Amino acid sequence: MPAFRLSPTVADAFPDTLIALVTAAGLRGHEPWPYTANALEELEQQLADGTWQPADETDPRIEAWHTAYRFFGTNPRRIRPSVDALGRRLAKKGTLPRINAAVDSYNAVSVRHGLPAGAFDLDHVTGDVDIRYADGTESFTPLGEPDTVEHPKSGEIIYADATGVLTRHWNHRDAHRTRVTEDSTYVVFALETLHAPRDGHHLKAAADELQNLLTPHTARTTVHYLSPAHPQATF
Repeated sequence: MPAFRLSPTVADAFPDTLIALVTAAGLRGHEPWPYTANALEELEQQLADGTWQPADETDPRIEAWHTAYRFFGTNPRRIRPSVDALGRRLAKKGTLPRINAAVDSYNAVSVRHGLPAGAFDLDHVTGDVDIRYADGTESFTPLGEPDTVEHPKSGEIIYADATGVLTRHWNHRDAHRTRVTEDSTYVVFALETLHAPRDGHHLKAAADELQNLLTPHTARTTVHYLSPAHPQATF
């Protein structure tokens, strides 16, 4: 079983990091997911009614990620944290994208709680996964671009396994190799905050909500938390 690790250097730089890892084994992606469909429609209706809007870069939850991106040399106005980009898209278009039920579930949870979220098909992960600084030699193939190879710059924070990079700029974009599809049956979903003392309750609520969306469509779900005090989780 893979382990996920928060590297000591990243933990030292971001001491209030808290990451929820929600795993789903025996996932059934081809059946209807009515609760996820309702969650998407509810957010879109609340936006249309003016009773809710997604967090933007003035929100402390998003602002913290902009500050982190600048710290490791990424311009967050050009390359945005995933939750920022998704919220902007929702605010502009009035709808969230429909990809597949598992991805739609974490997208809904991400924008509702103002927290970055992503997912990896664990059947395509090689060995353990480290959240660490890139050294500049790693390779990354962006989601939806299987013929493209990028090389994260040295000092950029990445998720990486034994084969290559799973996310760039911490949570800007996931890799094509470990993308979640309707055929994925063993998946880990990551939800993140850089300010656990302030936003840890948002993270735990988001993890609970995501687990509730997944549970009717999987054989087993679990939740693990990574932090500087507990930097490793093994599934």
